[in-house]
This record gives sequence, structure tokens and C-alpha cells, in this order.
Amino acid sequence: MDEEEKSLFAAPPLGEQERMIEAILFAMAEPVTLAELLARLPHGCDPAEALVTLRRRYEGRGVNLVKLGDAYAFRTAPDLGHLMRRESVETRKLSRAAIETLAIVAYHQPVTRAEIEEIRGVAVSRGTVDQLMELDWIRLGRRRMTPGRPVTFVVTEHFLDHFGLESARDLPGLKELRAAGLLDSRPAPSALVPAEEDEEAVAGQSELFED
Repeated sequence: MDEEEKSLFAAPPLGEQERMIEAILFAMAEPVTLAELLARLPHGCDPAEALVTLRRRYEGRGVNLVKLGDAYAFRTAPDLGHLMRRESVETRKLSRAAIETLAIVAYHQPVTRAEIEEIRGVAVSRGTVDQLMELDWIRLGRRRMTPGRPVTFVVTEHFLDHFGLESARDLPGLKELRAAGLLDSRPAPSALVPAEEDEEAVAGQSELFED
């Protein structure tokens, strides 16, 4: 390929790539992955680099560019969330069993049904798992390479988006939850606390999901 032919396929300037990505993200109802951006952008574009600079541009603005799992989206700045309360939809609260199951999946993923039951100390009903999957807060993960090859459960990007998390590693501990006003004074079931974790850091995990 000669130089003239190469120039025909030259990627747009980085600033133009940022504008394209900005337009795509504002137009899409759901978070967009890097692979999806790459498929939409002209040949030779580098969406990963453009996202880094675009994210910086939106720091301190009314909306921020956030990473949700493997995808990206624009979201209201956390300190302005109270202005959106009138637009929020009230949903019925999850049962205690569903809250505990969701907390276990979030803090222990990937986790099998048997492991959830071992941590909770009681059987997990099919209805509880079905409800969480219908809400698109948990999904099936990879099968374990153990006898019977049981399926595992992991949280979804929709779950991360709902709680404003980039990944499950960003799940807050007790102090952060209380500071944000997301915890009441009820103690969390001790069975939910991973043995290898500091109890104070994760004791409030079951209440995290009663939004």
C-alpha cells in the first residue's frame, strides 16, 4: 500500500474521535463497550485513548463519563444525584433472602448455589434467584471445573450501573455505607462476612441493596 492509499484511511484526529464517542454515548440508552465503539468508529481510531481524554474533560461537570464493568456511559455527577430524585422510580424492596443472596454474589463472585446456601446456612429458593435475574442484577457465570460442573453466579453491569460502581471491587465497606446514609443500625448476618475479610469493612453488605 503506497502513501497516498494509506492517507485515504487515516484515522480522524483524536479530538474528532472524542466527539464521535461523545455522540454515541449520549445517544445510547445502555452503556457501550470498547468493542462496540471500535466497530462504530472509522478505521484506525483508538477509542481507548479517546475515552481517557474525554473522561478528563468531564471531570467536575454535571455529568461524568464513567466505566461500568467493560462498558462506558454518561451519568449524573454523584453530588448532584439529589436533584434527580423526582425522576427516580420507586421499586418494591427485595426480601431479606434476596438481599442476602445478592450480597453474597456481589462479595463472593463467582459463587455457586451450593456456596450461597453454605454461607447463608439455609436453602436458596428458585424464586429468589429468578427474581434477581429478572431484575438483571445477577447472571450466570462460568461453570466450575468440579464434579457436576455447577454454574456460578456473578453480578451484572446493570447492577454496577445502579449503584454507580466501576467493578465489584469497588463495593463499599461499613464505614463508607454509613457515611453515605445507606445503612441503618441493624446488624448484618454474620454468615455474610467473608472469613478472610475484616469484619468491620464488610459487615454492612446485606443492607447495601435496600435502596
